[in-house]
Amino acid sequence: MKTYKTNEIKNIALLGSKGSGKTTLAESMIYECGVIKRRGSVDAGNTVSDYFPVEKEYGYSVFSTVFNAEFNNKKLNIIDCPGAEDFVGNAYTALGVCDMGLILVDAQYGVEVGTQNIFRTTSALKKPVIFGINQMDAEKADFENTLEQLRDTFGSKVVEIQYPLESGPGFHSMIDVLLMKKYEWGPDGGTPTISEIPADQMDKATELNHKLREAAAENDESLMEKFFDDQPLTEDDLRLGIRKGLIDRSIYPVVVLSAAKDMGVRRLMEFLGNVCPFVDEMPAPVTTTGVEVKPDADGPLSVFFFKTSVEPHIGEVSYFKVMSGTLKAGADLENATRGGKERLAQIFTVCGNLRTPIDTLEAGDIGASVKLKDVRTGNTLDGKGCDWQFDFIKYPAPKYVRAIKPVTESDAEKLAAILTRMREEDPTWVVEQSKELKQTLVKGQGEFHLRTLKWRIENNEKLPIVFEEMRIPYRETITKAARADYRHKKQSGGSGQFGEVHLIIEPYTEGMPEPEGYKFGNQEYKLKVRDKQELPLEWGGKLVVYDCTVGGSIDARFIPAIVKGLMDRMEQGPLTGSYARDVRVMIYDGKMHPVDSNEISFRLAGRNAFSEAFRNANPKILEPVYDVEVLTPADTMGDVMSDLQGRRGIIMGMESENGIEKINAKVPLKEMSSYSTSLSSITGGRSSFSMKFASYELVPGDVQEKLLKEYAESHSDE
Repeated sequence: MKTYKTNEIKNIALLGSKGSGKTTLAESMIYECGVIKRRGSVDAGNTVSDYFPVEKEYGYSVFSTVFNAEFNNKKLNIIDCPGAEDFVGNAYTALGVCDMGLILVDAQYGVEVGTQNIFRTTSALKKPVIFGINQMDAEKADFENTLEQLRDTFGSKVVEIQYPLESGPGFHSMIDVLLMKKYEWGPDGGTPTISEIPADQMDKATELNHKLREAAAENDESLMEKFFDDQPLTEDDLRLGIRKGLIDRSIYPVVVLSAAKDMGVRRLMEFLGNVCPFVDEMPAPVTTTGVEVKPDADGPLSVFFFKTSVEPHIGEVSYFKVMSGTLKAGADLENATRGGKERLAQIFTVCGNLRTPIDTLEAGDIGASVKLKDVRTGNTLDGKGCDWQFDFIKYPAPKYVRAIKPVTESDAEKLAAILTRMREEDPTWVVEQSKELKQTLVKGQGEFHLRTLKWRIENNEKLPIVFEEMRIPYRETITKAARADYRHKKQSGGSGQFGEVHLIIEPYTEGMPEPEGYKFGNQEYKLKVRDKQELPLEWGGKLVVYDCTVGGSIDARFIPAIVKGLMDRMEQGPLTGSYARDVRVMIYDGKMHPVDSNEISFRLAGRNAFSEAFRNANPKILEPVYDVEVLTPADTMGDVMSDLQGRRGIIMGMESENGIEKINAKVPLKEMSSYSTSLSSITGGRSSFSMKFASYELVPGDVQEKLLKEYAESHSDE
């Protein structure tokens, strides 16, 4: 393969909902380029893209696949992304290093929730978009309906480049209104016959060509002058206008194809090569320190690693984009992220599982290297005299959590190493060692996402594991004031232990007045504050402690020990062992022994006095509540709302967004455990959701009773 110049390279993310035909299109594209002699199929499990064992096992794409297509003296680097919502992180990665997105829409189902989610991501990243209406030959294909949905959803910027003469099994021809030609294929697709537009289609084609010219002219002043002066716009004029419109997202071209039959694929590649922006025409990325880095082959050498995979029979393959400069095989670079030097002994261009050694890659190009010493996903490697770092890929928050542990306890360390390595391949897998819950948590985008992780660990790594429900991080607090005292006394020969603590506790709120006095029964307690400690808790809320002792009842040197005892119980609440929060404590009296009093005595006395007072202060359990946003088609909205309400959810509002219903609700985390699976089942996989922490709220009385009972039973068993 030759070395392509920066102005000959285009990087494109291939996106779309599950089943829209991305992998099939990728296969047809590299077939058209002569990379493969025969096209594989998803059903047969022999495509260039889906080559990992787990993908063959489940029959769907799990990882993004990098491939390149040399076409008409241009290089198209294309990243084929999985369509399932569970693997959406791949789209974020691909759009981070690509310059535009080709979004496939299934002609049978039109605009789906997944289509909108993907488009929303391209919008946030300001990436150009082309829509490809695929599977035009399918039984239920409906071009006009799909086009109408695209316009209703994404507005007047949607502009036809092509339209079919017939949708469904009879699809074998289309009109290209950019070239003003008719394309026609035989029953098996392949090379088209190109002819003049039939007379019965000329009026429609001319009208659409006029709209295309107007849309293209709007992006360039000289073209606009030509358009208003009724001067003809050449093909090159149109391409220039469309390219400028793509860059500033003022035009979304629409093409039609049947990837499975290789109809329209070659014409799509011509359009991508001739019309889409080159690497050097897009806004330059920015380093972590705000330096704008243009893709200049003569500039400082900087390489960003965006993907790592462990591939059969090869090991670790690291994928990169040359951000600046010219990379040569054997280059010695500095890891700006982790420190240390790295030699890229070999570099490759990549086409799925096919890798071709190459000597040189220029700025803007995408390649791979193997078996690097210490390079991780997200690292930047720089040449001498350069200290750039890039960090422009931001991933969505996880939505599905499970606790994970090995079947054999002694394999815990091995499992930790595997999880660390696998997160390099998919950064949307988040691993957390929860001190609070005493569990190792794995967080992902959905049940399929974590099921894939489990399959790979058990089949590739030969390590049996177990998934369990995540424990819920409840909080404990109190709702009224209470008093208690406790004497710790222990004598077993020699020095004993003695400490007595009297204290009052009450709920803490910001800005409340300082304590002065309390009444319990017929007895009043007047307090005089000697000292105050305000302790922010790492899990939220505060513990505020007042030393109100008088007359030396407790020596000041024992107060820190009492506070430690209080913190013991704040870290392991008296009700369920959960963290406690928002309590203030007044230590007002106690007793010491001249010989037997020590720190451990007062720590135990403080802890037990606090526990007794806590139980008498009308304690309540708080649970984490999340803001949940669900996007769903209108025909499933009722079922989705009923399901949310059955999960103790409170519907906060509803609205329509480009033909899709958006439901906002507040739902306890406890009830969201398997929500992604349920939502997929209810809506046939046509919905998506996001969630973020909102607040801690009191659990209902019946739920609290159940939690108290479960905790008591578990501790009685112990």
